[in-house]
Amino acid sequence: MTYAQTRIAISLAATAAVLAAPALCPEARAASVAAGTLIENTASASFSAGGTTRTVDSNTVTVKVDELLDVALASKDSAPVSIAGGSAVLAYQLTNTGNGPEAFHLTANPAVSGNPFTAVVTAIAWDSNGNGVYDAGIDTVLASGTATPSIDQDKALTVFVVVTGPGGMTDAQTSKVNLAARAVTGSGTPGTAFAGKGQGGGDAVVGASGADADADGVLVASVATVALVKSATIADPFGGSQPVPGASVTYTLVATIGGSGAIGDLRLTDVIPAGTSYTAGTLRLDAATLSDAADGDAGKASASGIDVLVGTAAAGSTHTVTFNVTIQ
Repeated sequence: MTYAQTRIAISLAATAAVLAAPALCPEARAASVAAGTLIENTASASFSAGGTTRTVDSNTVTVKVDELLDVALASKDSAPVSIAGGSAVLAYQLTNTGNGPEAFHLTANPAVSGNPFTAVVTAIAWDSNGNGVYDAGIDTVLASGTATPSIDQDKALTVFVVVTGPGGMTDAQTSKVNLAARAVTGSGTPGTAFAGKGQGGGDAVVGASGADADADGVLVASVATVALVKSATIADPFGGSQPVPGASVTYTLVATIGGSGAIGDLRLTDVIPAGTSYTAGTLRLDAATLSDAADGDAGKASASGIDVLVGTAAAGSTHTVTFNVTIQ
Protein backbone atom coordinates (compact mmCIF):
# COMPACT_ATOMS: atom_id res chain seq x y z
CA MET A 1 0.00 0.00 0.00
CA THR A 2 1.36 3.44 -0.92
CA TYR A 3 1.68 6.33 1.51
CA ALA A 4 -1.26 8.10 -0.17
CA GLN A 5 -3.43 5.00 0.11
CA THR A 6 -2.52 4.70 3.77
CA ARG A 7 -3.53 8.32 4.43
CA ILE A 8 -6.89 7.81 2.71
CA ALA A 9 -7.59 4.56 4.60
CA ILE A 10 -6.87 6.17 7.98
CA SER A 11 -9.06 9.18 7.21
CA LEU A 12 -12.04 7.07 6.08
CA ALA A 13 -11.70 4.73 9.06
CA ALA A 14 -11.86 7.68 11.47
CA THR A 15 -14.99 8.98 9.77
CA ALA A 16 -16.64 5.55 9.99
CA ALA A 17 -15.83 5.35 13.71
CA VAL A 18 -17.46 8.71 14.42
CA LEU A 19 -20.65 7.80 12.55
CA ALA A 20 -20.89 4.37 14.19
CA ALA A 21 -20.23 5.50 17.79
CA PRO A 22 -23.86 6.23 18.89
CA ALA A 23 -25.11 2.89 17.59
CA LEU A 24 -22.30 0.94 19.24
CA CYS A 25 -22.49 2.74 22.58
CA PRO A 26 -26.12 3.44 23.54
CA GLU A 27 -25.05 4.17 27.13
CA ALA A 28 -23.07 7.17 25.89
CA ARG A 29 -26.00 8.95 24.23
CA ALA A 30 -25.79 11.85 26.70
CA ALA A 31 -22.94 13.08 24.52
CA SER A 32 -24.53 12.15 21.18
CA VAL A 33 -24.21 14.55 18.29
CA ALA A 34 -27.35 16.67 18.01
CA ALA A 35 -29.84 15.82 15.28
CA GLY A 36 -29.40 17.98 12.18
CA THR A 37 -25.67 18.43 12.72
CA LEU A 38 -23.63 18.30 9.51
CA ILE A 39 -20.57 16.06 9.69
CA GLU A 40 -18.15 17.00 6.93
CA ASN A 41 -15.04 15.11 5.91
CA THR A 42 -12.44 15.58 3.16
CA ALA A 43 -9.71 13.04 2.43
CA SER A 44 -6.31 13.93 1.05
CA ALA A 45 -3.54 12.18 -0.80
CA SER A 46 0.06 13.33 -0.79
CA PHE A 47 2.69 12.06 -3.14
CA SER A 48 6.06 12.88 -4.62
CA ALA A 49 6.53 13.59 -8.32
CA GLY A 50 9.67 14.94 -9.99
CA GLY A 51 11.18 15.63 -6.59
CA THR A 52 8.20 17.71 -5.50
CA THR A 53 5.70 16.72 -2.77
CA ARG A 54 2.13 17.37 -3.81
CA THR A 55 -1.25 17.05 -2.11
CA VAL A 56 -4.60 16.32 -3.69
CA ASP A 57 -7.90 16.72 -1.79
CA SER A 58 -10.95 14.59 -2.40
CA ASN A 59 -14.45 15.91 -2.66
CA THR A 60 -16.08 16.76 0.70
CA VAL A 61 -18.59 14.24 2.02
CA THR A 62 -21.35 15.73 4.15
CA VAL A 63 -23.55 13.62 6.44
CA LYS A 64 -26.54 15.12 8.22
CA VAL A 65 -27.10 13.38 11.59
CA ASP A 66 -30.57 11.88 11.82
CA GLU A 67 -32.75 12.27 14.88
CA LEU A 68 -32.68 9.26 17.19
CA LEU A 69 -36.00 8.69 18.95
CA ASP A 70 -35.34 7.34 22.44
CA VAL A 71 -36.95 7.76 25.85
CA ALA A 72 -36.59 6.60 29.45
CA LEU A 73 -39.20 6.67 32.21
CA ALA A 74 -38.87 5.98 35.94
CA SER A 75 -40.82 6.47 39.16
CA LYS A 76 -39.53 9.32 41.32
CA ASP A 77 -41.19 8.06 44.50
CA SER A 78 -38.74 6.42 46.88
CA ALA A 79 -41.53 4.49 48.64
CA PRO A 80 -45.16 3.53 47.99
CA VAL A 81 -47.46 6.56 48.08
CA SER A 82 -50.20 6.43 50.70
CA ILE A 83 -53.78 6.53 49.47
CA ALA A 84 -56.97 6.51 51.48
CA GLY A 85 -60.38 7.75 50.42
CA GLY A 86 -59.01 10.98 48.98
CA SER A 87 -56.50 11.67 46.24
CA ALA A 88 -52.83 10.73 45.92
CA VAL A 89 -50.11 11.85 43.52
CA LEU A 90 -47.50 9.63 41.88
CA ALA A 91 -44.38 11.27 40.41
CA TYR A 92 -42.41 10.03 37.39
CA GLN A 93 -39.30 11.26 35.55
CA LEU A 94 -39.57 11.34 31.75
CA THR A 95 -36.19 11.69 30.03
CA ASN A 96 -35.61 12.34 26.34
CA THR A 97 -32.58 10.12 25.68
CA GLY A 98 -32.64 10.85 21.96
CA ASN A 99 -30.53 13.47 20.22
CA GLY A 100 -33.21 15.98 19.28
CA PRO A 101 -36.16 17.75 20.90
CA GLU A 102 -39.23 15.53 21.17
CA ALA A 103 -42.70 15.53 22.75
CA PHE A 104 -44.37 12.42 24.14
CA HIS A 105 -47.87 11.03 24.48
CA LEU A 106 -48.60 9.71 27.99
CA THR A 107 -51.02 6.99 29.06
CA ALA A 108 -51.73 5.98 32.68
CA ASN A 109 -53.08 2.50 33.41
CA PRO A 110 -54.19 1.72 36.99
CA ALA A 111 -55.48 -1.76 36.10
CA VAL A 112 -52.13 -3.54 36.33
CA SER A 113 -52.35 -7.32 36.51
CA GLY A 114 -52.18 -8.54 40.10
CA ASN A 115 -53.42 -5.31 41.67
CA PRO A 116 -55.68 -5.97 44.69
CA PHE A 117 -57.45 -2.67 44.02
CA THR A 118 -57.74 -0.35 41.02
CA ALA A 119 -57.27 3.35 41.62
CA VAL A 120 -59.08 5.93 39.51
CA VAL A 121 -56.84 8.23 37.43
CA THR A 122 -58.20 11.78 37.55
CA ALA A 123 -55.37 13.69 35.85
CA ILE A 124 -51.94 13.54 34.24
CA ALA A 125 -49.93 16.74 34.64
CA TRP A 126 -46.39 18.01 34.16
CA ASP A 127 -44.37 20.09 36.58
CA SER A 128 -44.94 23.56 35.10
CA ASN A 129 -43.10 25.48 37.82
CA GLY A 130 -40.28 22.94 38.16
CA ASN A 131 -40.46 22.59 41.95
CA GLY A 132 -40.88 18.80 41.90
CA VAL A 133 -44.16 18.94 43.82
CA TYR A 134 -47.65 18.69 42.37
CA ASP A 135 -49.42 22.05 42.68
CA ALA A 136 -53.10 21.76 41.78
CA GLY A 137 -54.22 24.68 39.64
CA ILE A 138 -50.63 25.58 38.74
CA ASP A 139 -49.06 22.53 37.13
CA THR A 140 -50.36 21.94 33.61
CA VAL A 141 -52.90 19.13 33.24
CA LEU A 142 -52.63 17.27 29.93
CA ALA A 143 -56.02 16.94 28.32
CA SER A 144 -56.84 13.59 26.75
CA GLY A 145 -54.90 13.10 23.51
CA THR A 146 -52.46 15.97 24.11
CA ALA A 147 -48.72 15.50 24.44
CA THR A 148 -46.07 16.86 26.75
CA PRO A 149 -44.18 19.97 25.72
CA SER A 150 -41.11 19.30 23.60
CA ILE A 151 -38.22 18.05 25.74
CA ASP A 152 -34.68 18.88 24.66
CA GLN A 153 -32.01 16.26 24.11
CA ASP A 154 -30.94 14.55 27.37
CA LYS A 155 -33.37 16.66 29.44
CA ALA A 156 -36.03 15.38 31.84
CA LEU A 157 -39.57 16.38 32.73
CA THR A 158 -41.38 15.54 35.98
CA VAL A 159 -44.83 14.09 35.35
CA PHE A 160 -47.58 13.61 37.92
CA VAL A 161 -50.43 11.08 37.88
CA VAL A 162 -53.28 12.07 40.21
CA VAL A 163 -55.48 9.24 41.44
CA THR A 164 -58.27 8.58 43.93
CA GLY A 165 -58.77 5.43 45.94
CA PRO A 166 -61.72 3.12 45.33
CA GLY A 167 -63.99 1.75 48.01
CA GLY A 168 -63.21 -1.66 49.42
CA MET A 169 -59.47 -1.18 49.89
CA THR A 170 -57.89 -3.10 52.75
CA ASP A 171 -55.24 -1.44 54.86
CA ALA A 172 -51.64 -1.99 53.65
CA GLN A 173 -52.63 -3.37 50.23
CA THR A 174 -50.32 -2.16 47.45
CA SER A 175 -51.25 -1.53 43.82
CA LYS A 176 -49.39 -0.21 40.80
CA VAL A 177 -50.18 2.52 38.29
CA ASN A 178 -48.32 2.10 35.01
CA LEU A 179 -47.36 5.22 33.07
CA ALA A 180 -46.36 4.77 29.42
CA ALA A 181 -44.64 7.35 27.18
CA ARG A 182 -44.46 7.24 23.37
CA ALA A 183 -42.62 9.65 21.08
CA VAL A 184 -45.00 11.84 19.07
CA THR A 185 -42.87 11.53 15.93
CA GLY A 186 -43.18 7.76 15.97
CA SER A 187 -42.21 4.54 17.69
CA GLY A 188 -41.77 0.87 16.87
CA THR A 189 -39.00 -1.56 16.10
CA PRO A 190 -35.51 -0.09 16.62
CA GLY A 191 -34.17 1.10 13.31
CA THR A 192 -37.54 2.11 11.90
CA ALA A 193 -37.10 5.38 9.99
CA PHE A 194 -39.57 8.20 9.44
CA ALA A 195 -38.42 10.05 6.35
CA GLY A 196 -37.97 13.79 6.75
CA LYS A 197 -39.45 13.80 10.27
CA GLY A 198 -36.22 14.44 12.15
CA GLN A 199 -34.84 17.66 13.53
CA GLY A 200 -33.32 19.77 10.75
CA GLY A 201 -35.17 17.94 8.00
CA GLY A 202 -33.36 14.62 8.25
CA ASP A 203 -34.95 11.30 9.04
CA ALA A 204 -36.14 10.29 12.49
CA VAL A 205 -34.94 6.83 13.49
CA VAL A 206 -36.34 4.72 16.32
CA GLY A 207 -33.67 3.97 18.91
CA ALA A 208 -33.03 1.03 21.21
CA SER A 209 -35.97 1.90 23.50
CA GLY A 210 -38.43 1.60 20.63
CA ALA A 211 -39.20 5.30 21.30
CA ASP A 212 -41.54 4.21 24.06
CA ALA A 213 -41.07 3.38 27.73
CA ASP A 214 -43.12 2.70 30.82
CA ALA A 215 -42.72 2.66 34.60
CA ASP A 216 -44.80 1.66 37.59
CA GLY A 217 -45.68 3.90 40.50
CA VAL A 218 -46.83 2.13 43.67
CA LEU A 219 -49.74 3.00 45.96
CA VAL A 220 -50.30 1.66 49.46
CA ALA A 221 -53.77 1.72 51.00
CA SER A 222 -53.97 3.61 54.28
CA VAL A 223 -57.36 2.63 55.60
CA ALA A 224 -58.24 3.50 59.18
CA THR A 225 -60.92 1.55 61.05
CA VAL A 226 -62.95 2.41 64.15
CA ALA A 227 -63.87 -0.09 66.84
CA LEU A 228 -66.37 1.22 69.40
CA VAL A 229 -66.95 -0.55 72.73
CA LYS A 230 -69.50 0.54 75.32
CA SER A 231 -69.47 -0.55 78.95
CA ALA A 232 -71.29 0.39 82.16
CA THR A 233 -70.44 0.44 85.87
CA ILE A 234 -73.05 0.84 88.59
CA ALA A 235 -72.91 2.45 92.02
CA ASP A 236 -76.09 1.93 94.09
CA PRO A 237 -77.16 4.13 97.04
CA PHE A 238 -76.09 1.43 99.51
CA GLY A 239 -72.45 1.25 98.49
CA GLY A 240 -72.94 -1.71 96.18
CA SER A 241 -73.28 -2.21 92.45
CA GLN A 242 -76.92 -3.22 92.10
CA PRO A 243 -79.02 -1.59 89.36
CA VAL A 244 -81.75 -0.35 91.67
CA PRO A 245 -83.70 2.93 91.48
CA GLY A 246 -81.43 5.75 92.53
CA ALA A 247 -78.30 3.95 91.38
CA SER A 248 -75.78 5.84 89.23
CA VAL A 249 -74.68 4.27 85.94
CA THR A 250 -71.42 5.40 84.37
CA TYR A 251 -71.33 4.68 80.65
CA THR A 252 -67.93 4.49 78.96
CA LEU A 253 -67.51 4.66 75.18
CA VAL A 254 -64.06 3.67 73.89
CA ALA A 255 -63.22 4.33 70.22
CA THR A 256 -60.04 2.63 69.01
CA ILE A 257 -58.59 3.67 65.64
CA GLY A 258 -56.92 0.81 63.78
CA GLY A 259 -55.21 0.42 60.42
CA SER A 260 -53.03 3.26 59.21
CA GLY A 261 -53.43 6.90 58.29
CA ALA A 262 -56.10 8.93 60.01
CA ILE A 263 -59.83 9.54 60.00
CA GLY A 264 -61.64 12.84 60.20
CA ASP A 265 -64.79 14.12 61.91
CA LEU A 266 -65.00 11.29 64.45
CA ARG A 267 -68.19 11.85 66.43
CA LEU A 268 -69.51 9.76 69.33
CA THR A 269 -73.19 9.97 70.23
CA ASP A 270 -75.43 8.09 72.64
CA VAL A 271 -79.08 8.24 73.66
CA ILE A 272 -80.10 8.53 77.33
CA PRO A 273 -81.95 5.24 77.87
CA ALA A 274 -85.55 5.16 78.98
CA GLY A 275 -85.95 4.80 82.73
CA THR A 276 -82.87 6.93 83.44
CA SER A 277 -82.00 10.61 83.54
CA TYR A 278 -78.76 12.29 82.56
CA THR A 279 -76.58 13.47 85.45
CA ALA A 280 -75.62 17.06 84.65
CA GLY A 281 -71.93 17.93 84.45
CA THR A 282 -70.64 14.38 84.00
CA LEU A 283 -69.71 14.44 80.30
CA ARG A 284 -66.00 13.85 79.67
CA LEU A 285 -63.70 13.28 76.71
CA ASP A 286 -60.37 11.59 77.45
CA ALA A 287 -60.76 12.58 81.12
CA ALA A 288 -61.34 16.29 80.27
CA THR A 289 -64.67 17.66 81.52
CA LEU A 290 -66.99 19.06 78.86
CA SER A 291 -69.81 21.48 79.42
CA ASP A 292 -73.32 20.28 78.72
CA ALA A 293 -74.14 23.34 76.61
CA ALA A 294 -73.56 23.55 72.86
CA ASP A 295 -70.62 25.94 73.13
CA GLY A 296 -66.96 26.06 72.16
CA ASP A 297 -65.88 22.70 73.52
CA ALA A 298 -66.20 19.32 71.84
CA GLY A 299 -69.42 18.07 73.43
CA LYS A 300 -72.96 18.70 74.53
CA ALA A 301 -75.45 16.77 76.64
CA SER A 302 -79.15 17.00 77.37
CA ALA A 303 -82.00 14.89 78.67
CA SER A 304 -82.17 13.13 75.30
CA GLY A 305 -78.51 12.22 74.77
CA ILE A 306 -74.85 13.16 74.43
CA ASP A 307 -72.88 14.28 71.37
CA VAL A 308 -69.06 14.53 71.32
CA LEU A 309 -67.00 15.57 68.29
CA VAL A 310 -63.52 14.05 68.61
CA GLY A 311 -62.45 15.35 65.18
CA THR A 312 -59.34 13.98 63.46
CA ALA A 313 -58.05 10.74 64.96
CA ALA A 314 -54.83 9.00 63.96
CA ALA A 315 -54.49 5.26 63.59
CA GLY A 316 -53.35 3.71 66.85
CA SER A 317 -55.11 6.29 68.99
CA THR A 318 -57.89 5.67 71.52
CA HIS A 319 -60.56 8.15 72.60
CA THR A 320 -62.82 7.70 75.60
CA VAL A 321 -66.16 9.39 76.40
CA THR A 322 -67.88 8.94 79.76
CA PHE A 323 -71.16 10.23 81.22
CA ASN A 324 -73.49 9.30 84.07
CA VAL A 325 -77.19 8.60 84.29
CA THR A 326 -79.42 7.85 87.30
CA ILE A 327 -81.90 4.99 87.34
CA GLN A 328 -85.33 6.45 88.10
